[in-house]
Amino acid sequence: MTAVDPNFSEDAAAEARAARKAVLFTRINKADKWFSVLGLSWLTPMLKAAAGDNPKAQVGEIWRLLGVPLLAIVLFLAAWGTLAPKVQTSLGAVPGPAQVWEQAVNLHEDAQRKAESREKFQAQVAKLNERRISNGQEPVERAYTGAPSYYQQIGTSIATVFFGFLIATAFAVPLGIAAGLSKTANAALNPLIQIFKPVSPLAWLPIVTMIVSAVYATNDGLFAKSFLISAITVTLCSLWPTLINTALGVASIDKDLVNVSKVLKMGTWTKITKLVLPSSLPLIFTGLRLSLGVGWMVLIAAEMLAQNPGLGKFVWDEFQNGSSQSLAKIMVAVLTIGIIGFLLDRLMYAIQSLFTFTNHR
Repeated sequence: MTAVDPNFSEDAAAEARAARKAVLFTRINKADKWFSVLGLSWLTPMLKAAAGDNPKAQVGEIWRLLGVPLLAIVLFLAAWGTLAPKVQTSLGAVPGPAQVWEQAVNLHEDAQRKAESREKFQAQVAKLNERRISNGQEPVERAYTGAPSYYQQIGTSIATVFFGFLIATAFAVPLGIAAGLSKTANAALNPLIQIFKPVSPLAWLPIVTMIVSAVYATNDGLFAKSFLISAITVTLCSLWPTLINTALGVASIDKDLVNVSKVLKMGTWTKITKLVLPSSLPLIFTGLRLSLGVGWMVLIAAEMLAQNPGLGKFVWDEFQNGSSQSLAKIMVAVLTIGIIGFLLDRLMYAIQSLFTFTNHR
């Protein structure tokens, strides 16, 4: 009977552990790409430390990626809470973090009450229609006329900005491709870009309002006039970054690739879909991210003046209300706007990561 060498068994076990650890680190590195996209890059050193990869160095990374930002937020909240009560306004002292959090909770509870009220109303209408149908009568349609909740206003703002952003993209990308491929088209578009790009949304809004009111005369259309006014204003202000970056991306395509397309006698559509778009996607997505950020900023001002029932109107109504709680509610809206803006940028970055590749990925 052959004896088993114990050293051989230990070496095999060590090699198996090393192989498992290598597989684990490979998975962590792959996940790190998406952690970075989602703003969760601090998870990577945590996982590496748990896997035994130089824990001391990983703790330093955790501190840099998570500890320092959290410390900065704590210091900001402390400074805010200390300085806010010292500033007196016509509505009283500037609310601190505790008062703002209290109003955030109140808005959440108010949204729950309004949701319950809406459900009760819809249930009553359903019962009414059941009785009417049983009596041989036609059912009736009754719209809920209660004030929108804070969450519904957030939803309206997000829907408005995406509607305007999609319209802007539909115009900006083709025009940018044309400007990048043709010097003549670029010469024609450049002065228009330089003139209209700096125009404030407050200047566009009265023009858009008059045109929409004249063209969209019906009150029973698919969209409310205030929604269209806000969305079109977003479009006019947000299309420029996408247009400029698309033109730059198309114009920066490797000339060798362009020459290859000529040798292969590619048609215009094939050239655009197979060569131009894949090569210029990184810059196009950079423009899209900038456009969405600009559109989100523009939207709030547009909603204030167009009275579209979104976050902008919420801020304006609270400002006009002038109650002791209004300033805290406005600050809740400001924080909401900032958080949603961050999430929208992360969303676009995630989509960009799905469709584009760089030297690092």
